[in-house]
Amino acid sequence: MTARDLIERWVTQLPAEQTPLGAPQSDRPLAPVTGHLIQIVGTLYLYEFRLPPDGRLPVDIPVSIVLDDMTEPAEGLVLSCKDGVALVQTFEAVGSTVTDATIVPDGGGYLAKASERLTHMLSQPDSYRLGPADRLAHLFGTPNSLEQGGGASSSVLTTSWTEDPLARQQRVAATAIELIKANKRILLVTPDHHAADEISGAIARAMKAGGLVYKTWVSRYEMAVAQQAFGLPIQEVGFEAQMHQFYAKSRADKAALRRKYERFRELTPILAYKGHKQKDLDEVRLLEWRLLTQLGDLQAKQKEAQATLAEYETLPLLRRLTMQTVGKNVESLHQYLALYEHQIAGLTKELDIAKVRIEELVPEAAVPKEMRPEFEDLKEEIVRLGGTKKIRELLAAEEDTNRQAFIQNRRLVITTADRVLTDPLFSRVRFDVLIADNAPWISPLPLIGAAGLVRERIVLTGDQRDIEAAGRWKLGDMAKISP
Repeated sequence: MTARDLIERWVTQLPAEQTPLGAPQSDRPLAPVTGHLIQIVGTLYLYEFRLPPDGRLPVDIPVSIVLDDMTEPAEGLVLSCKDGVALVQTFEAVGSTVTDATIVPDGGGYLAKASERLTHMLSQPDSYRLGPADRLAHLFGTPNSLEQGGGASSSVLTTSWTEDPLARQQRVAATAIELIKANKRILLVTPDHHAADEISGAIARAMKAGGLVYKTWVSRYEMAVAQQAFGLPIQEVGFEAQMHQFYAKSRADKAALRRKYERFRELTPILAYKGHKQKDLDEVRLLEWRLLTQLGDLQAKQKEAQATLAEYETLPLLRRLTMQTVGKNVESLHQYLALYEHQIAGLTKELDIAKVRIEELVPEAAVPKEMRPEFEDLKEEIVRLGGTKKIRELLAAEEDTNRQAFIQNRRLVITTADRVLTDPLFSRVRFDVLIADNAPWISPLPLIGAAGLVRERIVLTGDQRDIEAAGRWKLGDMAKISP
């Protein structure tokens, strides 16, 4: 039997199958329900609800929370239900405390999403890799084949059975670290969220012991139902927390860039104005230098003419005759002096105007001591980021928390198999390796759904005795999705 055969069978059975999850009684409203808020991470809220004595909520199904004040129902997802207490992850707040509320499970919606995913796998075969899933499909309904294979491995399907849970977790952690170092993208699925928290802590501790920053590599898809696992705050590896921190930093970086760009735009015209004024100042100072040079020449000629007049009568006759031949006599020297005096007066007036203009331009052209280094640093940053046009495009881009892009950058994603089957996000992302931890307790349908997302390899771990004890891999129980 191939994976496609199983999927076709499930697509036919699910709409009509009355499983415990899809039965009408499982969708009956539970009331009255009380609860309180436990944790907020990004846009998600974790609530603890106390159910009525006979109340029970299957894990990983969507629910609606209706408050007694007739407000709009809040949508959520059941992460845990034990001893009459349910942990529900909601997508909006319903208050710090909840009294007299009604929880409406949507098992039919859960089955509809599962059926939609399976149908998509059949209609878009190029988008899914069913080769590894085929190896997995051969195991279902024939537990003896597993017993015969024991812990044997192949290039596509590897089974690792051990009765010691701690040894199994250590082995899974070692396998995950080895795959991460090989640059593989890993999807790790578990039967429930408590197991997902536990294996997340085991892997994080092993990475920390190996000198790796586990928050960089491990991502727990839903909100953690436990506060700690293996002595580590497991909330640190939550997908929503990581994404919230990433986009918070991104928004902070964008705000800082916007401030730098606005400061750059503020300084650019100021320094351009200062530059024009400095150019004007340089021109006026050059004019002043030329006027001073001309004034000095005229004053030297004036002094020479005055000296010649003072000693003209005592000059030798031959020299006076020589001076007269070039037009210099007592009368012409007086004319020269008058001309020099007039020119000096004109130059002095122009110098006074130039000095006044220089006094005006000096403060206008002066650049504060810290302004130019600040501008140069900003200019260097602008050039490094691709120029003002590129920065305007970055600032104009809408801030979109793209969950798909973010999860594609996660090296190891940990969640339950049922969430992989019904969350639309997983229909758009692909992985290299699937690790199914405690696999005998995962039903075939979500396990095949997860296997269809991987390209290379599947690893099954758990206690081999649980295959018979759980009874989930028998042909008659294949349509059961959730406990």
